[in-house]
Parts: sequence; structure tokens; C-alpha cells
Amino acid sequence: MSGTNTGSFNNTSHTESTPSPVIIVGSGPTGLLLAGDLATAGVPVTVLEKRPHEISNLSRAFVLHARTLEQLDARSSPTTAPDGRASRAPLARSLADELEAAGRPLDRLRLFGRLTIDLGALPSRFNHLLVLPQYEVEKVLERRAVEAGADFRYETELTGLTQDADGVIVAARGPGGRTESLRAAYVVGADGMRSVVRDAVGLPFPGRSVIRSVVLADVRLAEKPPNLLTVNAVGDAFAFLAPFGDGYYRVIGWHRGRNVPDREPLDLAEVKEITRLALGRDFGMYDARWMSRFHSDERQAPAYRVGRVFLAGDAAHVHTPAGGQGMNTGLQDAANLSWKLAAVVTGHADPRLLDSYQAERHPVGRAVLRSSGGIVRLAMAKRPWTLAARAALTAFLDAVGPARRKAAGQVTGIGYRYPAPRGAHRLTGTRAPDVTLADGGRLYEALRGGKFVLITPEPYEGGCGERLAVARWASDRRTTVLVRPDGYVAWAAEAADAVRIEAAVDEHVGGRGLS
Repeated sequence: MSGTNTGSFNNTSHTESTPSPVIIVGSGPTGLLLAGDLATAGVPVTVLEKRPHEISNLSRAFVLHARTLEQLDARSSPTTAPDGRASRAPLARSLADELEAAGRPLDRLRLFGRLTIDLGALPSRFNHLLVLPQYEVEKVLERRAVEAGADFRYETELTGLTQDADGVIVAARGPGGRTESLRAAYVVGADGMRSVVRDAVGLPFPGRSVIRSVVLADVRLAEKPPNLLTVNAVGDAFAFLAPFGDGYYRVIGWHRGRNVPDREPLDLAEVKEITRLALGRDFGMYDARWMSRFHSDERQAPAYRVGRVFLAGDAAHVHTPAGGQGMNTGLQDAANLSWKLAAVVTGHADPRLLDSYQAERHPVGRAVLRSSGGIVRLAMAKRPWTLAARAALTAFLDAVGPARRKAAGQVTGIGYRYPAPRGAHRLTGTRAPDVTLADGGRLYEALRGGKFVLITPEPYEGGCGERLAVARWASDRRTTVLVRPDGYVAWAAEAADAVRIEAAVDEHVGGRGLS
């Protein structure tokens, strides 16, 4: 896919520099996780962000799901505190530990009516969802990336790019209108739904607006809601309430009969009316510090890669807010792509490894579009046959355990698996659960630092230096499993001898493999 020229420069009065092998455009959660992973792996990375340096509290995302928390558990927390002083937290603390301390767990997710997904039975250390505003996630991810050495350039926007077989040249405009050209081996567009990177490489963003004139407001409530997350749909109205933790609540609401442009003025009376229709009362809303409208789209780029340019997060796919899957899907895109870019840039993997990003993440994005869209359509069911379908689905999930577990796996992300080569062991491509190891530690602790982890029944003396951790099962299991840095199984075998293990490690960790 290399050798492609895409985009153009908006002007030619620029200076040239070579900041790093990877340029990330956008510093939302997806871009921040990517930047932190690459910098931690020793890959110089530059982040271009057109906004000033600030963490906005205008979050739309409020939920971290189990699979995302597992990914964050495989990453060490920054060693500096938010005030810049050295942290006293133990080195074993993970990003998930830090965020769990700041958020509030919820063991069930209510989707609509009586349909509730019980998360307590999830086969995960994180058998809950974590209610936490997006900006709190960004604070932690940014601190980690800065500490690892990522170069952030704020008030700097991409104005064009061109690429060839050897790299990408990015045209950027910084503070004061200063322009420059930056050359990198790879560029990742994590710049949201209106991605300039996606436009520059000529990718369409097919789909449609599903819900128009969604209202957003940050308000205080005179009455505390009985549940941590409050959501319901009745007739023509839908409403969602989530706490910021600072005394304010985010309200998201929609009324089928108010299909007005996003620019139409919004007042608190409208927000309160929609909330009363959907939830039965407005909880005494007052003191709105911010209100806005937006429309919710379902869109997905046909490709997540064009040559040396990649898309991740909302630049690649956008969904309805139902199920809280948007930010989580983007963070998991980043977890999939970061270790592969690091392996290729440092010479440990063939560049063809990067093709697997599209093969693995595009189907997941498509599945999330279907599931989140299905939740919205059923939540807003009005016609008799759609109401009947919703009632039937609710009854089916209540009665059938496997279907209920599959639904929970999709919403939380732990149920997805990646394609495996023909003839591969049945575990290949599956999510590796966080098992206890013979030394008393956990698998996801061993994954920290971007390592592969080889779990064996017997001692294994081989290895690939700092890129591989070797552990033994705490049980008498005889399967040998090689786990990728993103927590998915790269290779597995029953009763494998040292020769087979060495060959697998050399293929997947040593640089010649494409796993």
C-alpha cells in the first residue's frame, strides 16, 4: 500500500524538520494512548493538536468498559502526580488502578426498559463498568505520554500531507500562522469525526445521521438520582444522566418531534421537559453551566490504512452513544496499533505486520456500529412491531444465558476475537484472560512495558531480551501460550517442546513473523 501520494500542501512557505518516526494528529483519548505507548517503547513521537493546551470538561463519554480497563491494567501509571511532584504510588500501580480510584464502578448496564446487562458475571478482573468523565481519562493518559517523552505541539493543525514509499511529509500551521513541513515514517489520524487526515488521504466516511438535535447540558440537580447512571426512553423521548463528580451532571436527551438544526438555541426549559418525558421527573435541574445540541452519526471509513497513514478512534468510526462504546473502541484501536508500530519502527517486525490493524480492527468497528445502532433503535421503538421485537429480545436475553453473555461480551469488548491463520490453535486470536502466574503475579502485570508474555507448563530458558517475559502457569495446564502486548493470543500449542516454542518466539517476537 506504499508509494501513494495523498493530499496537498496549502502553501509552500515552510521550514522542514524531522521530528520523529511517528506523527499523531489529535490528542483525544485515542491519540494520547498511542503517544504514551510509542514513547514508552522508545519510539520518538510528535502529537499535533489544533486546540490550545487544555483538558476540556465538555465530555460526551462517561464509561470505561471491562476490555478497556484490562488494556489500561497492562500499562503502568505515571510516576509523577498531577501537581508534577514524584508520586508515592507503588510502581506496580497501573493506569486502570489510578482510574478506578477516581471513578465509580457500576455492576449493571441498563439499556432501555427492563433490558439490563448484569456485569457481575463477566470473566474479568473488571466485572463492572467504570463511570468516569472522559476528561479524567485524558488527564492520566496525557501525563503518561508527557513523562515518557512524547512531543506535543498545540495550536498546530495539519494542512496537508503527501507520502511515498519511504515516508510521509506533513504540512502544518502552528501558532501565529507559522508553517512547516514535518517528515515521519508513519502518520496516525486520531483527529475525530471531522478528520483532516482522513480527508487528506481521500477516504470517504459513508453513513448517516441517526439522531438529530440531541441536547446536551451540564446542570446541578436538587434531587439526587437513585442510580449512578440514569437512562430511559419513553414514547418519543430519551434521556441519560451521569455525574461529573464535582456536583454537576451531564444530561443527554432527545425528542423525536424536535428535529431542529444544531445551531438552534437551547434553553434549560427544553432540557427539563425532555428529561421529564423520558425519566418521569427532571430532578430539579438548575444552574446550567453549558448547553448545546449535536447530531449522532453512524459512519465508518472503508479502510483504516492508506499507505503509511492510519486512522484510529472517531476518525475511523463514529457510533451512537448507546452502550458507551465510542471512546472504548478508540482506545482499543490504539492498543492494537501502538505495539505494531513500535515493533516495525524499531526493526523487530516486518512492515507487513501493520496490515493486520485493518484486518483486526475494522470488523470490530463494524460490529460496534451494528450493536450501538440496534440499541438506539430498540430504545426508541414506537410502532407495535418494534415494541414487540424489543419485548421479545428482553425476554430472550433474560432466559438464555449464552445469549446474555454474548451481549455482555460485545458491549464490554471482552467478547471480540481476531482472525487466526488456518490450522492455528483454537486460542489464537482470542483475548487472554488475566490469569494468575506461578510466581503469584498476574498476566496483565507481566504485559506492562509493551512485552510479549510466554506462559509455559515447564521452565523455558530461551527469550528475546526485553521484549519477552516468560512465566509459568500457576495450575497444571499443559498448553503453551504466547500473548501479544495487547493481551491477545499470538500463538498456542499443546505439549510443545523447546524447539517449537523457540520457533514461535522467533517468528512472533523476533521480527520475522506477521502475527
